[in-house]
Amino acid sequence: MSDDLGTLFCGGAMAARVERLEADAIVGAARVAAGRGSGGFVREFAGGAACFAEVGSPLNKVVGVGFGGVPSVGEWAEIEAAYAAVGVPVQVELAQLGDPWIGAELTGRGYRLVSFENVLGTELGGRRWVGSADVEVRRDEGDGLEQWLDVVVDGFAHPDDEGVPSHEEFPREALAAVMRDMAATGDTRRYLAYRDGVPAGGASMRTDGGVAALAGAAALPAHRRRGVQTALLSARLTEAAAAGCDLAVITTQPGSKSQQNAQGRGFSLLYTRAVLVKEV
Repeated sequence: MSDDLGTLFCGGAMAARVERLEADAIVGAARVAAGRGSGGFVREFAGGAACFAEVGSPLNKVVGVGFGGVPSVGEWAEIEAAYAAVGVPVQVELAQLGDPWIGAELTGRGYRLVSFENVLGTELGGRRWVGSADVEVRRDEGDGLEQWLDVVVDGFAHPDDEGVPSHEEFPREALAAVMRDMAATGDTRRYLAYRDGVPAGGASMRTDGGVAALAGAAALPAHRRRGVQTALLSARLTEAAAAGCDLAVITTQPGSKSQQNAQGRGFSLLYTRAVLVKEV
């Protein structure tokens, strides 16, 4: 990778671009799930959306709000009623650069702060990325979805125990369902990394509006600390730049190995999302 170009500053306009792309990915996957007859729903409001795929799904959350106006009291009541009808709590992922009135409104409505997640980014113009010579990364297309799912889900099932732990855990079946649905939406690209011809890790990338969202990166336990993550990152950034994107982003748990790896490769911390939950 080329020399670091310096810390990237993120203002409200950049955060709005990122949150729109992230929200579109969740919305698209939730609609795929709903199309299977899961009883899912998507309700767009305040620049974001309230999504429900099925009970136990990581897609059940409110995303992207704060960049398209402040929701009214009535809108929050309707969202809470929709989640209550399917028997799941309301989880809101709220970017710190969104309208601050929303956080005040949610705490006043009884939402609890349960976690944070960090959004990091890097500019793509004029950069070069080099992966590991021992790892080959291939675009996974066509009928390779099942192998890609097996590798990525296995990697996520054995997380590195570093940084602040996630406030939630999901069974393998739920993770596989979400990744399958997200892979079926928009400009989502899948990648597999190989060591000595054996699958060692996988990742995905979604691009839109000049932003590349890097997601789903996981290395199998036996292949960690072998340059797999670096190779997957380099391959995706190279393709994102070639596709005309000017910004790449990644979301991590605070203090995690993923955050350390990203910052070591030129990513800057852009902003933090607060995760707030209300039982309904």
